[in-house]
Amino acid sequence: MRFFTICFLLLASISFQANSAPENIDSQLQGLKKEIMQLNRQLFILEEELLFPSSTQFAVYVSVDVGKYFIVDNVELKIDGKTITHYLYTQREQQALSRGGVQRLYVGNIHSGEHQLTAIFNGMGPNQRPLQRAASITFNKAKEVKNIEFSIKDDEDKQQAQFIAKEW
Repeated sequence: MRFFTICFLLLASISFQANSAPENIDSQLQGLKKEIMQLNRQLFILEEELLFPSSTQFAVYVSVDVGKYFIVDNVELKIDGKTITHYLYTQREQQALSRGGVQRLYVGNIHSGEHQLTAIFNGMGPNQRPLQRAASITFNKAKEVKNIEFSIKDDEDKQQAQFIAKEW
């Protein structure tokens, strides 16, 4: 709401100044755009700090290494047995992951203490067979930000995918 009020006041100021100096309108508009972009960036940072303070912030990432033995279709994320998110991948997102992309699957708040995080992956395995695999990790949330990554890696020896959870 404050952002729109600031924008309105800045635009009103420009329209008032436009009547007195029409040749400076373009330069004033460019300056205003820069100010609005800086304010928007600052508001975004402030919102992130307010919604997800570092003492309770918790983030989960997903990555894929090659993706020859498993193509992820969807993933369900559970913390302490409760589902916190479910994500369905598009073909474009699957390709981005297989090229080395890392997806931030979840960002939220969690209280300090010990927790168990489980990711249930559904997708296609070798020979276009539907597969469901899960990976779990038990971790201790302290005062700092906690980041956990689930990586899907191809195991050439076993010719299947491995699902690995690790803390950052």
